Amino acid sequence: MNKLTLVRLGIDTQQEFIVYIHLDCFVCKSEGFKTETQVQISCNNHSIIATLNVVDSDILKINEASLSKSAWGKLNAKEGDKITLSHLKPVTSLKYVRSKIFGNKLEPQELDEIIGDIVSGKYSNVHIASFITACASNNLTVDEIIHLTQSMIKTGKQLQWDYPFVMDKHSVGGIPGNRTTPIVVAIVASAGLVIPKTSSRAITSPAGTADTVETMTSVTLDADQVRRVVEKEGGCMVWGGALGISPADDIIIRVERSLDLDPEVQMIASVLSKKVAAGATHVVIDIPVGPTAKIRSNEEFIKLNEYFNMIGKAVGLHMHVLKTEGIQPMGVGIGPSLEAKDILAVLTNAPNAPIDLKNKSILLASILLEWGNKASPGKGVELATQILENGTAFKKFIRICEAQGGFREPEAAPFTHDIIATYPGQVIEIDNRDLAMVAKLAGAPHDPVAGIEFYAKQGSQVEVNQVLYRIHANSKGALGYALAYAKSMPDIIKVRREIDNG
Repeated sequence: MNKLTLVRLGIDTQQEFIVYIHLDCFVCKSEGFKTETQVQISCNNHSIIATLNVVDSDILKINEASLSKSAWGKLNAKEGDKITLSHLKPVTSLKYVRSKIFGNKLEPQELDEIIGDIVSGKYSNVHIASFITACASNNLTVDEIIHLTQSMIKTGKQLQWDYPFVMDKHSVGGIPGNRTTPIVVAIVASAGLVIPKTSSRAITSPAGTADTVETMTSVTLDADQVRRVVEKEGGCMVWGGALGISPADDIIIRVERSLDLDPEVQMIASVLSKKVAAGATHVVIDIPVGPTAKIRSNEEFIKLNEYFNMIGKAVGLHMHVLKTEGIQPMGVGIGPSLEAKDILAVLTNAPNAPIDLKNKSILLASILLEWGNKASPGKGVELATQILENGTAFKKFIRICEAQGGFREPEAAPFTHDIIATYPGQVIEIDNRDLAMVAKLAGAPHDPVAGIEFYAKQGSQVEVNQVLYRIHANSKGALGYALAYAKSMPDIIKVRREIDNG
């Protein structure tokens, strides 16, 4: 038998399963394994598919093997255990990916096989990246997106609810600080509607909703825990990846994050598969549109609006797609902890609460309130505002956090640096993408306290030495890294210089 003894090397590859063996290991020689081979690993009645990495040093003996951190956990293995490596059967669905690369249409059963193999771990990161890029640039038809969505739903768990209205919302992103979800959940649940909100972590942004909420409470709940929270409080704010709903999505997102890519057609399938799997019936979609947003033109919005409505209807969802302003960041904070502070400021009606985040949250909540018959047509904004301003929403938010494991205040970064105006004038343009890049280089979202405080809204007047934005970082190195990029991009915030006619 091809048994090797496990030793722990302490290598973290995030969610990717890797097995490490010595170059001269007898298993390599007898089985013909090479680096990057996909192999099946068995241990303690558990089995995973992992990518083989070969070590040419004495950190492993020829009869030893090691695993990446996530693989240890999945196998429930401990140091000294024996593992068996074996060949995988050929992954036949890869021929469909190759076919798509050459522009051919994918049939429903072909998509089922591709997604099934991805979830089973039979695809390496290279194979997943090939599938992502083959489907990018709007290479999928509406029928293909529908079938992709259905395939992603089928491969995971599905939550069922005994309520006539199960509300949900999603923003397609592209605008830093656009963290309306916790506020909307608190308002809608306060009104007596059910809103079991599952969210993703960041893909290409400095923070995802799950990253931000995690600075205040636990978001890693299983299905039974989610059900208890929702039945008690009417809503939740959890990471969808912990629930096993649409598991292919989390695997694909992990590779998209490395590629810094979020193709629209896969984004639609990702969003709607998770809404269906979470048991939603009514979904409002927020699409910010602006020159440096993810969606840059009205033409793109019209197409995306049509896709969301057609595909949502095909998978049984009631859809409301909303076009919103995407010319600049929302609120002040960009990054998990900083965005959490904005959320708390809005919920507590603090004097410095960002009005743009407040108003947008009220608007999104009002649609759900009217849809769920809690407010008369045209009266949703009034009810949402009342629930927020009288403190009911904040009390509900705290109760949801307590039900999820307890509330905690978001922490602050130990290092900051101000980017200041070098001349007076008016802010005329903001590059959302470069601003988000500064926040990511500072460490967001990996370091929850990292990010940006943004003080230069479009149209505002600035004076010499006025702070345009403040970089937050968890280390001097990360701060320096972000600062170097910021200085190389002086037009992230464009200021029209005032001309002194005196």
